Amino acid sequence: MNMVETGCDVLLRESCRSLAGRRAGLLANPASVTGTLRPTLDALLSCGVRIDRIFGPQHGLYGETQANMIEWEGFPHPRLGVPVHSLYGERREPSPETLAGLDVLVIDLPDAGARPYTYLWTALLVARACARAGVGVLVLDRPNPIGGAAVEGSILDMEFRSFVGLAPLPMRHGLTIGEALAMMNAAEETPCDLRVARMSGWRRSMRFADTGLPWVLPSPNMPTPDTALVYPGTVMLEGTNVSEGRGTTRPFEIVGAPWLDPEAFARELESFAIPGVSFRPLYFVPAWDKHAGVRCGGAQIHVVDAERFAPVRCGAAVLTAARRLGPDAFAWSDPPYEYETRRPPIDVISGSAALRGTIDGGGGLEGLFAAWERDEARFMSDREAYLLYD
Repeated sequence: MNMVETGCDVLLRESCRSLAGRRAGLLANPASVTGTLRPTLDALLSCGVRIDRIFGPQHGLYGETQANMIEWEGFPHPRLGVPVHSLYGERREPSPETLAGLDVLVIDLPDAGARPYTYLWTALLVARACARAGVGVLVLDRPNPIGGAAVEGSILDMEFRSFVGLAPLPMRHGLTIGEALAMMNAAEETPCDLRVARMSGWRRSMRFADTGLPWVLPSPNMPTPDTALVYPGTVMLEGTNVSEGRGTTRPFEIVGAPWLDPEAFARELESFAIPGVSFRPLYFVPAWDKHAGVRCGGAQIHVVDAERFAPVRCGAAVLTAARRLGPDAFAWSDPPYEYETRRPPIDVISGSAALRGTIDGGGGLEGLFAAWERDEARFMSDREAYLLYD
């Protein structure tokens, strides 16, 4: 028996009473499953819930689209015949027409615990659209896979808001999707009627392995809980020409570039003394994405103490080391990135121009980390009123 019941499992145990007689929409993806791996859609239907419309986030309802900026179009559900609407494309929120006639929209989406992961922002845009349409929102809560105790990184500067950050959260926010939506909804000028189906048995100190729940990759390049743990830092490599390991079997854990010497890179990374991590030098050849078919030197990030590991600081160290060891080869990527066409991708991912400016300036990271500490303390206080779990 699983130690944790997701919000979906709790709702089913209560015979879906809160949805009885209501016309519902569902926002879900392949990782939207019960503790016994039954798809949430099927579980709700078997409980008598009327699902009139289905919505899917980035990577599709079935998780079949591989990487960033691969859009998908809606289609009739092959078994149910109800419309499936894409929320990743030119339009990333439900239109009034797609919400018409619904009483409630059920959100059952996994999150990776990091601000740049787009599912949280799809859920926020859905909540905003539902507020305008007078449709209620029910969030079926799920564990934060990297735990709910720690927060890390700078709070998003709202001048840099984008589809990888629409509200002032730090890079690692330490919230469940239900807590995050409740916190953000409370700050909206017109909040929606939001309810959270709470989990049973989840505690903030839990990593995903502690929950007893099955891991279903929430997106194609999030294959394991280990990936999620490093992702809040190494996702920033998406704003550079350094490979974040896409095209390997350990994306976001394996990083590197053709111009990097693995031994020198690993030594440089170790010099930052990031707690809870070791760096193993290696070569790899990405099968696709950056540097496809080209041998890259780099390192694998091995988390040896998850409690002490600081993934965002680790990501900053990776960027700094790559820049120092390849000053003429390293480059920041140009826009567009996730529908942002003006600002450098690294700025929208990291949440301001501060990280890029610090690294380009050639200074140390101590001042940047000190500023992060102030943001972290502030957010820990701000989020307190919205925590649903001990």
